[in-house]
Amino acid sequence: MTRFLSESLQAPEPFFRLGLRKLELANGNPSTDIRFSNEVSQATKTKLMQLGLDPKDTTPEELYHVLQERVRADDAKLTKSLRTLSATHVSAEADVVSGMIHAIKELPDSKRCFAMKNSSLKAVIKQVPPKRAMKRLGYRSFDSMLKHESPMAVLAAAWLVEGGSWQKRLLDQYKKLQPSDFENRSIQVIQLNSKRWQELVAETVGQNRHNLLCFKEMGTLAFLSLPKEAPAGSVTVSFSLALLELNEIRASSTFLKLSQVKADFGKVVQTIASDEPRLSSELLDQPVPWHLIQRYYARLTHKFREEVFEPHVQAEDMAWHPVEQTLSKIEPSFEFWHDTAHLGIMHNKTPVSMNLVDVALNYCNNLPFEKRAVNYFQRSLWHELLLRYLKHEPLESSVLSGLQPQLAEEVAI
Repeated sequence: MTRFLSESLQAPEPFFRLGLRKLELANGNPSTDIRFSNEVSQATKTKLMQLGLDPKDTTPEELYHVLQERVRADDAKLTKSLRTLSATHVSAEADVVSGMIHAIKELPDSKRCFAMKNSSLKAVIKQVPPKRAMKRLGYRSFDSMLKHESPMAVLAAAWLVEGGSWQKRLLDQYKKLQPSDFENRSIQVIQLNSKRWQELVAETVGQNRHNLLCFKEMGTLAFLSLPKEAPAGSVTVSFSLALLELNEIRASSTFLKLSQVKADFGKVVQTIASDEPRLSSELLDQPVPWHLIQRYYARLTHKFREEVFEPHVQAEDMAWHPVEQTLSKIEPSFEFWHDTAHLGIMHNKTPVSMNLVDVALNYCNNLPFEKRAVNYFQRSLWHELLLRYLKHEPLESSVLSGLQPQLAEEVAI
């Protein structure tokens, strides 16, 4: 075990060390942790040189500020590219969010999903009418709102306005859903920007400092308009998070497909909507998030297990598209960020992240070095480590053994 991993992840000790030792023993002591740490170290040095820095004498603060300058320049280029796309293909207003949506729709990345039908969502919402949302959008009756707004827009408005009690009642309705309430279709990417929405959007984005709503059970990503005075870096943050959410939708879709044979399918939908499914493993002291399994088989397509996943899920369903690579298809300058999500260096037992989302958040929020964001780096580092252990048959089989009972055909009640 290396100190770098423990300190970067700010992991509780000695539990982290003992957990890695257990994984090593189960897999025949392949020294995966040491190999991975060396890999991260070498890749970080390479990226430092690409930035024009000397890996031997670059200080953590120097790297932090150079990364800020890099994301500043890349964000400006991305913003210009998206405005050009919007002006060319959407409207003369050159709205950057419209440019994001157009860019996503034009990408060759997989956009198929297994999601709730609009008719089923409409039926669910009728059971818990969102009266506050109705009034906030200026409708006199719930029927009028349903007539003029899509079920998806009604759900988004309610999610923003109604509060936790209403959300719980909605999720309770999800328990009644059946596989027949779902369909195979394209992921929906929408923008909520009509006249009725403008005041609510301005308030929401201003208070919450984000402009995205993701409904995985609906296979839908909803954009709210960014304010004209949005700080520099907002476009990169927003677009990066949107691409992360699209991957989450793909993973959730796959898990829903696998769960069609379960008698408690509705409970699975509940979990998808409010959290994420996880699989237990005897070799790990914490559950493995399903999206990590999705990433594993998307990366190593030759290891796809037909006997486990088919006929409900095919190899092509296991799609996962790295955010940085997707961004570089739209703005080539983002090629620098390829494979940096789990890279960083240490400073006083606290990491300095090279993860694009962390760097963009630091820049967008004008965070000083001492208060820098590192959450996305830590998450990526941990997941990359697990992905390498999954390559060894013992952990892969241990995780999938937790999935097998969920796939056993059950008689629906």
